[in-house]
Amino acid sequence: MTATAWPGLAHGLVDELVDKGKLVSPEWQHAMRTVPRHEFVPKFYEQRDRQWHEVTAESDPDRWLTQVYTNKPLVTQLGELHHGGIGPTSSSSAPGLMARMLEALDVRDGHRVCEIGTGTGWNYALLANRLGPERVFSVDLDGELVEQARENIRRVGYEPNLATADGADGWPGGGPFDRLIATCAVNRIPAAWIEQTREGGIILADLKVGTSTGNLVRLRRTANGAEGRFVDGFSAFMLMRGETHPPISGYPERDRQQARHRYTTVMEERPWESPVWWFLACLSMPSGVRFGYTLNPITEQPDAVSLSCPDGSWCEVSIDAARHGRKVWEGGPVSLWSAVEQARDIWSAHGRPDWSRLGLTVTGREHVVWLDSPSGLRWTVAD
Repeated sequence: MTATAWPGLAHGLVDELVDKGKLVSPEWQHAMRTVPRHEFVPKFYEQRDRQWHEVTAESDPDRWLTQVYTNKPLVTQLGELHHGGIGPTSSSSAPGLMARMLEALDVRDGHRVCEIGTGTGWNYALLANRLGPERVFSVDLDGELVEQARENIRRVGYEPNLATADGADGWPGGGPFDRLIATCAVNRIPAAWIEQTREGGIILADLKVGTSTGNLVRLRRTANGAEGRFVDGFSAFMLMRGETHPPISGYPERDRQQARHRYTTVMEERPWESPVWWFLACLSMPSGVRFGYTLNPITEQPDAVSLSCPDGSWCEVSIDAARHGRKVWEGGPVSLWSAVEQARDIWSAHGRPDWSRLGLTVTGREHVVWLDSPSGLRWTVAD
């Protein structure tokens, strides 16, 4: 298979996204059929047998092209991670996620759009196809990525407006913009993003209060800040460069002999697999919560789930249930499992809401999550 086969693959991908309800707008359907994704992903990396392998048009042309036009994210850059080791530092997001975000952005003819996180440049080219390149601006901290994206975008016929800068500061030339879209995750909505968005404009970003804890939120710029709701579905963008969580050191040793003991009626073994429940729980925990399993020293099999935070708080909860429920061992200043229990009770009492029933209000440095309405149940996001 050669690259000339891409139009058929692109049409197939778009048809799949339309069938799944991820792509509705004729304008975005046209952009995804027209802008060749393979021009932005000349290579990607796959992990096999715990090793990263490069896939290119030269090394495996059939696999390279078919994977590029599959609804999946592709790792496009490897580098040293903040906790050590080599891993992904940039990727081309799954086309379905990008389609969902572009639909949620609700762009109109004549809009000016700022993108935070240039990546490969494919999303920039989709926006340029819809609005014209003179109305799209994109910033990324990685100068090498920016220059490669510039070449990619020019290769498909657009002259881009790109800048190498800290995305937390928005576009170096300032706004105003009608729309701002971030293709990276943040633990707070930067003030510059709000300041550079016109009143009434939309900010679309992936808010993560911890690793894989949070989701896309669509905010409307107001006179005092920004407010809006989370978007159904799930996103898993890489954290914006310069931000790190959870902290990589300072987690406490867990000693059941010195712990507080009690029982819990929560039977779910992995609360982090229920995204909204887990998000609400983390809003009541210290920052940097880490979760996993504890191995039995004799059988070397998991016998408890564990949570721990750098402030010294920790808990272990037995996998097997006794007559009184599952046993809990806790230590440190904060009862982490109590936060899980309370969040479960609230989530269940309100009909197990999905993401779209949660909202966010940003005023100054304060970020407040709410349920159903800004006057409903509220949680303040830790600074």
